[in-house]
Order: sequence, then C-alpha cells, then structure tokens
Amino acid sequence: MLDVAFIRENPDAVKKGIAAKNTDPALVDRFLELDTQWRSLTQQFDEQRALQKKLGAEKKVDEAKALKEKIKEVEASLAEAEKARLELLYQIPNLAFDDVPVGKNEEGNQVIRTWGNPPEFDFKPKDHMALGEALNLIDTKVASEVSGSRFNYLKGDLARMEYALVSYVFSLLSDPAFIKTMAAKIGPDFPATPFVPVVPPVMIKPEIFTRMARLDPSTQDERFYLPKDDLYLVGSAEHTLGPMHMDETIPESALPLRYVGFSTAFRREAGSYGKDVHGILRVHQFDKLEIESFSLPELSRQEQDFIVSIQEYLVQSLNLPYRVVAVCTGDMGGPDARQLDIETWMPGQNAYRETHTSDLMTDYQSRRLKTRVKRAADGKTELVHMNDATVFAIGRILIAIVENYQTKEGTIRIPEALQPFLGKKEIV
Repeated sequence: MLDVAFIRENPDAVKKGIAAKNTDPALVDRFLELDTQWRSLTQQFDEQRALQKKLGAEKKVDEAKALKEKIKEVEASLAEAEKARLELLYQIPNLAFDDVPVGKNEEGNQVIRTWGNPPEFDFKPKDHMALGEALNLIDTKVASEVSGSRFNYLKGDLARMEYALVSYVFSLLSDPAFIKTMAAKIGPDFPATPFVPVVPPVMIKPEIFTRMARLDPSTQDERFYLPKDDLYLVGSAEHTLGPMHMDETIPESALPLRYVGFSTAFRREAGSYGKDVHGILRVHQFDKLEIESFSLPELSRQEQDFIVSIQEYLVQSLNLPYRVVAVCTGDMGGPDARQLDIETWMPGQNAYRETHTSDLMTDYQSRRLKTRVKRAADGKTELVHMNDATVFAIGRILIAIVENYQTKEGTIRIPEALQPFLGKKEIV
C-alpha cells in the first residue's frame, strides 16, 4: 500500500498516478474523508483513555465508570472507521515510475529490444498440441475427462524436460560464479548474492494473501478458494515467497535476500472465456519457477535490471527468439511501479507470447508485510523494496521449445543447455 502521509500531502499527484492505472481518482477523496474521520476518532479515544487513567489515579470511581462506557462507543466507531479506511487504502494502486509508458491497455506497451530471429522452416510447422499428441507428450482429452477443461497431462520426455528446467535453474542461480558474472554487468559494486532455491507452500491464508497485495475484490474471481480450510491456492510461487520475512527487521548487511522458488500455481482464468482454449498456454494448473528478492530501496531498480538480465540469459541459453517489453501503466499490476515482460516467439501461433514478467513493487508490499531493514550507519529502520519475476512458466516455455525445435520428421530437438539433464539430444 502507499504511504498514508504521502497521500495526505500529495493528493493530486496520487490521483494522476492512479488514473494512469485505470483507477478512479475519486478513490483518493473518499479515502482522505475516511482518514480525517479516523484521525478524529483516534484523538478522541486517546484523550478519553488518558482521562480515564487520571480519574482512576484520583479514585473517582463513578466518573471513571461513566467514561468507560463512552470509551467503548468511541472504540467501536474507531474500529469500524479503521476497517473502512484500510479497505479503501488497499484499493489505491502503487504509482508507476515517471519513465513507464502511459497507456490504457496492452496496446500501450512498448518493445524495448528484440533478440534472435524466428526460425525459418522448409516445411509447414505444427503447433505444440499437434507435436505433443503425435509424440504422446501432451494429453488434454483425458485430463478434461478427469479434471475438466484447461487441464493437461505432461508425459514422457516432456515431463522430464520440466524437471530438467528446474535442475538447470536451481544449479545456475545458486552458483556464486554465475551470479558474480551477472552482477558485474550491472555495476562493479553491485551485490553478487546467489539465490536460495525454495519449494514453498501452495496454500496461503487470506490475511497473508491480502498483505501481499495479491488478494482484493478485483482479483478474487481469479483465485481458487478452499472454504472448509479458509485457504487460497497460490497463483504463483511469489505469493508465499514474499511473506517469508513479514514482521521482520533485516540487518542492512544481510541484503539483498534472493530466492528462486518452484511450485505449482492455480488460476481460474476467469476473464479469458474462449481465449487460448487450445493446448497448454492458458490453464488452471501449471508449474512455475519464480524469483523473489528483498533489497535496499536505492538498489531496487538495479535489482530489477539484474533480474531481467538473468531472464534474458536463460532464454538466450535455450536459443529462443524473444523481445523485452515495457508494460504501460494501464496494463501493469496494481502493486507495480515498473513492469517488464519477455515475449517469446511461438511458431505455432506465428506470434510473440508473454512467457516472463518482472515486477518492481518498491515498498508497496513491504509496507503491508512490515518487512524492514535496519541501517548500519545510524540504526534507523525503513521499509525494504521487493521484486518478483518469472524464471520460467513451465508450460509456456515448453510450448516455445517444442515449436521452435521441431523438425521436418516430426521429432523435437532438445536445447543444448538441457541435454546434460535429459541425457539425449532429441525427442523421437
């Protein structure tokens, strides 16, 4: 969430910033009205509690009793105002950086750079489902009978390739030498802290999901909820990686903290009826490798650039053509101050499709999570900054590999980087 003091002091700037994110600017006025009411009730409550203590010390029992009832009334009003105020505050998105493209939707996104060239086939290329079914690697028919639409089975060497990707990423991102090389590209003194591999929980409490700024009225329809247990299924590993340091103050010397998590993710795809129903691009259950990092505020933008450079290295190592896209204000996530996507070429669709996202949230999430850093110089504390990013959305990157590496004979060549993990060069 945004700093309340900042909203009070800069209402016009906040209105302009959230309007660029397609959020009603009147939300700011409604919040400030409730905030004024909350501050008044807080003052009344504090004054009456102080008076109650004074009356108790003076042994004025009757007056203290009468005041106790008034305090209960004010306390109830204060709790109601605080709840309403917080609900509005949570609806105000983060403000985008000044250099983020302004736009209403994905049409306002801007391509920053492109790498590689789409392959030229001397035959008519197939899509991933035609290849997957012919080689007995993907089954959506039986999955739909077992679980419903937008589910799939990955089988044989494609299932093995998933775990080859996991092993490849875990070994690379935890390697100090590799991270040192990547950090040097950002700057000579940029921290070269390796990533800690994590397999996180895939269920999360509603209150923690809310503190992660990933559960609100606009996103609830996208989430799978288990009412009997009052738990949600995560939509990404980051949802349970982010709270690992909630309510914690981290020494400055310990930052950055970097994690790479692997988990299954679940999404209803509520707003995508009839869209991408073919194949495994847009499904309810999928596996992801995800980065979560906690950094000093002054280094968070460089941290995002560092993360994107790792994303690009990995896609390049698979020799997959891609482009990096600056996501505009109207298409980016509510908690984001800056979002960069990678779109990878998919021959079966003759198009670039999103395979990676990198989100810089500044202190928007850490303010809710109360994750702070203690400065070494003066001992003062402040909120850390948080980044998250896709390493590989497994299903989507498998699509890109299968379609880009297909042969005229109907086989699939295996990217050289993954061959040591699979022990073969081709799927036949």
